[in-house]
Amino acid sequence: MVLILVLYTKPYFLRGGFPLNIKLIGEQKIVMTNTENHHAYFAWPTIARLQNGKICVGASGYRIEHICPFGKGVLAFSDDNGETYGKPVPVFDTVLDDRDVGLCVFGESGLIATSFNNSIEFQRENMPQTQECFDYINSVSPEDEARDLGISYRISHDCGETFGPILKSPISSPHGPTVLNDGTVLWVGRKLGIHNHMYAYTLNTDTGEMTLRGDLGIYKYDDFKDLFFYEPHAIQLPDGKIICHLRVENAEETIFTLYQTESFDNGVTWSKPHQITRYDSGAPGHIFRHSSGTLISTFSHRKRPYGIWAVFSTDNGETWSDECVIHHGYDTDDLGYPSTIELDNGELITAFYTRESDYVPAVIMQQKWAFQE
Repeated sequence: MVLILVLYTKPYFLRGGFPLNIKLIGEQKIVMTNTENHHAYFAWPTIARLQNGKICVGASGYRIEHICPFGKGVLAFSDDNGETYGKPVPVFDTVLDDRDVGLCVFGESGLIATSFNNSIEFQRENMPQTQECFDYINSVSPEDEARDLGISYRISHDCGETFGPILKSPISSPHGPTVLNDGTVLWVGRKLGIHNHMYAYTLNTDTGEMTLRGDLGIYKYDDFKDLFFYEPHAIQLPDGKIICHLRVENAEETIFTLYQTESFDNGVTWSKPHQITRYDSGAPGHIFRHSSGTLISTFSHRKRPYGIWAVFSTDNGETWSDECVIHHGYDTDDLGYPSTIELDNGELITAFYTRESDYVPAVIMQQKWAFQE
């Protein structure tokens, strides 16, 4: 007998007035944690379903805190639809703080993993001020830092069993590239450290070469001069339209929301971004298309009540629903970066990071859920 526990059911209304119901299935499950020592902080995940049916979750792990010099980009795999996962294993382990693992599934057995890291100077100023951290930072040579600093990606042609060398990218995004309808890998990202400078590149999965395809042009708009745009994620629809969701904030942190831009020429030109959620709804977004055609954008809400939220579109991104709750957060704003996959039975899994308080390490968790008739 299979028991399905419906934890939360509520109608959410699309802005056209039509209700959409979801149900949360079963309890939340921890995907990544470390109980062996204090290197137990995991964050910024991406979930992907591989061509062989396995589920892969990438994240930054084996850390001490939100910023620390010990972060590694790790992968954990499940071969039973997310019921259990293997131990997280490193895919990025440079001398610097490897963060934000994005995933992109391509071709018959391809997988791209992405990450980025911070400079020694940035880590020294923002990491825990402990002897352990200082001893490690002081051991990194300028030559090692110069070799590893930047935005990285690795390519696998066997569903993540093995990966090629670490390659460098000119742009960064937390959830990685997307695959277009013609099989082209398109990566929409931001120049590291430069707000509002975002571009679309194609990535040759045989050679690793990246080629500029388009400029989102956000820096050209005068009415965006007081806003910060970054952490994009894009998806192409069956009709060829590309939708990209952008994290948007302002200096006063009174705005934390999602904007949307579109491309109708495979990423060469892009529309002026427009806001799709309320000013305090949260970010960054990850877009996923359900087999029903419904678009799902998941993001974190980092103001009380903290949580992982989602909005839906049934008209190819023309309009979006009110927000719904997938995870009720704890008493901390250190959570987020959700992403979603679909199982064969139509159920969904959203992976994200969260922590019970600022005094315990963050973990990677998942929630199964489904649309309800």
